[in-house]
Amino acid sequence: MQEKLINYTKEAFQTAFGSDAERIFLAPGRINIIGEHVDYSDGFVLPAAIDKHICFAVKKTDDSKISFFAKDFNDSFSFDVNEKQFPVSQTWVNYLLGVFNVIQELGKEVGGLQIAFSSTIPMGSGLSSSAALECGFAYILNEIFDLHLNKKEIAVIGQKSEHTFVGVKCGIMDQFSSVFGKEHKVIMLDCNSLEHQYFEANIDGYSLVLFDSCVKHTHLTSGYNDRRRDVDNGKKILWEKFPEIQKFRDFSFEMLDEVRAEMGETSYKRCFYLLKEIKRVEKAAKALSEGDVEFLGQLLNETHSGLSTEFEVSCDELDFMVEETLKENGVLGSRIMGGGFGGCSINLIKDENVDQVIDAISAKYKKAFDIEMKVYRVKISDGINEYKENEFVI
Repeated sequence: MQEKLINYTKEAFQTAFGSDAERIFLAPGRINIIGEHVDYSDGFVLPAAIDKHICFAVKKTDDSKISFFAKDFNDSFSFDVNEKQFPVSQTWVNYLLGVFNVIQELGKEVGGLQIAFSSTIPMGSGLSSSAALECGFAYILNEIFDLHLNKKEIAVIGQKSEHTFVGVKCGIMDQFSSVFGKEHKVIMLDCNSLEHQYFEANIDGYSLVLFDSCVKHTHLTSGYNDRRRDVDNGKKILWEKFPEIQKFRDFSFEMLDEVRAEMGETSYKRCFYLLKEIKRVEKAAKALSEGDVEFLGQLLNETHSGLSTEFEVSCDELDFMVEETLKENGVLGSRIMGGGFGGCSINLIKDENVDQVIDAISAKYKKAFDIEMKVYRVKISDGINEYKENEFVI
């Protein structure tokens, strides 16, 4: 699959620019094993880079122009590195211009490049193709023009690009995962301090399979903002009562119960979910490192229940998908993955049962909603790297 993508992108470069690319870079998408909506609440997340990539074919030029060819959109864009850049009408371009803008504001100098890129990360499925695009470009500029940026800085540049040029106030998890991913390992990340540690992903005999509902409900943004408001209201009341607590994750359930009447049932439910989810992340990291797949599956199920009934960000399609998946043989866990209101479920399935589960759920989902479910089999992989024949340069 990877070789095919690399060859396809090399050919796209040849077609667009009439010569061969000099260097190849791969930027992965990501999954989040567990830890939804806790990234803005002093919590931990447990993401991992996956074996779906954006491939960049790159050549340095002698002029001051950076030219892109987006093979998947059959679209091109160029700009002059000596000029100040502003957002444009092509959305995909803004992820890249935003990166350049942050680097320019840091006083770093870059020269001309030709870049063709193509992707095996399905867009709009919650696997962070945007973070791979941003951080891949930042990584390329850092490597080719020796900008002396560390990995953390590259992740933050990607996030800033999205905030400033795309207008999405995303957390840091997606960019961090794409940059810091390691094969066979998950990252337990504190999204505030960016402190992180790696845990072995011991799921031998089991696979992580994503079922894409192919729905995105329009209240994704409004629903997300409403949840944040509910949580902020709850936090405010907790801190008024217990000002000595430093971080949201350090509030106890007893403290939460004390202010339940004051904060109201909605904010209580939201905060209750978050405090439980933060603890689940720590348990899941331990379960993965110890190869306790059954307990990991149980935690995934608890998260789905919390997202559906306490945080209320699921939808009929995903609740149906998860409920039916859990009835199948060999399934240990299933949950909605991502912000909610559509997107994918992540499923922990015994290897020998994967095909039959896919067939059964595809048929049931089609019958219930008349939608063809998409399936992504993923493996945990390395973060952004330069590809060399027969080796990776990381």
